[in-house]
Parts: sequence; C-alpha cells; structure tokens
Amino acid sequence: MKNRYCKSSKLSEAKFRELVKYFAADLTATQIALLSSLNINTVDRYLRLIRERIVQYCEQQRLFFGVVEVDESWFGAKRVKGKRGRGASGKTTVFGIYERAGQVYTEIVPDCSKATLQAIIRGKVELDSVINSDGWAGYNGLVDIGYGHYRVDHGKDEFVRGPNHINGIEGFWGYAKVRLTKFRGMHPQTFYLHLKETEFRYNNRNNNLGRLILKMCRLHPLN
Repeated sequence: MKNRYCKSSKLSEAKFRELVKYFAADLTATQIALLSSLNINTVDRYLRLIRERIVQYCEQQRLFFGVVEVDESWFGAKRVKGKRGRGASGKTTVFGIYERAGQVYTEIVPDCSKATLQAIIRGKVELDSVINSDGWAGYNGLVDIGYGHYRVDHGKDEFVRGPNHINGIEGFWGYAKVRLTKFRGMHPQTFYLHLKETEFRYNNRNNNLGRLILKMCRLHPLN
C-alpha cells in the first residue's frame, strides 16, 4: 500500500506512524530501533528526513513582534582553557530571538558582530517591536533602525530592570543545552538539525508533536 508520508518508501504507513510516535516522545534512534524492530540505519535515515522537514517548517516562521528578547549562546564540548564567552574556542555560536508570547528562533552565526546580529534581527523581527538585550555592543543602533531597545547590564550583575530582561531566551538556552547533551560529538551539520528540532519542540510544547509531524509529512512527503 502506498505510504502517503514518504515517497517511494518500502515502509508501511503504520510503521512510519509508530516511528513518528517514538520520535515525538524524544527517544533516541537506538531506542526507536529496539521498540519498532526497524534496522538502526533505516531509523537514522527517516529521523534525518523528519529533521530536515522540521528545519523547513521552522524557516517559514512568521516575523516576531511585540516585546522580543535577543541573546547569543555557545554550544560544544566543555571549555578547557582559553577565551570564555563570545569567541570561545571550539564552541558553536548560536543567536536566539525570543518573543514574549513564547516562540523562539535560533540561527548558527559565524560571529557576534553588529552586522551579523542585526541583519538577522531585521529579517526576523517587525519594526516598532521592543527589543530587550544585554549590554553587548553588537546591539548598538537598534533604536536608529526603528526598534525600541532596552538593556540589562549582566556585567554589573543586573538581570532585571523593571519589565526589561532576557530571562525567556536564557530559559530556552538552558532547555536546549540539557536536551542536546544526549547528542554528543555531533557533526556541525547534524548539530544544526538537532538545534532546529529543539526549537521546534519548544515552540510546539503545548501541541501534539506526533500529529503535527504527520501533517507536515502528508502535505510534503519525505523523499
């Protein structure tokens, strides 16, 4: 019988739905293979295809508006010696945008320069939105572009200034780092897939993930 979710697939729809159910429960490929009696290579292949579809879904996200928080974080092996924070050796730098309604957007960036960060902000955040950030110089000039802009000075141990803070995006960083610890030693491209999956799970934490993934794959079948 033809599989509506996967083009030219030998996998039955029932078995694919089972795989998606375990994926939605955030099980590893090894766990899914054991529970579904599928070959681990088959599981790995379909999980990668699902994650690629999730990336496409995330990239179609609407522009953010209202009160928005921005911040950067670093992912990778534990720091040994060398520079901390921005530019830390051996780390992958991720820029995040958090809308106070509870949605987040993430992007791997080559650096934390003003040009890099503000190009993403202009592409993802509606003008006239109010942006909350820390004191990093990369956010200088946002008011000149048309945004409202308020800062908290982490260098002075300031984390909240009235209604202004970046606790939402920092909370997401904590969630992402805890979740991604089980995917150690990832290739950079694989890390991107897992990062966007984490974004997708966070943004849809109140939705039925399995049902949403099946709908995505039905509308745009996997190759």
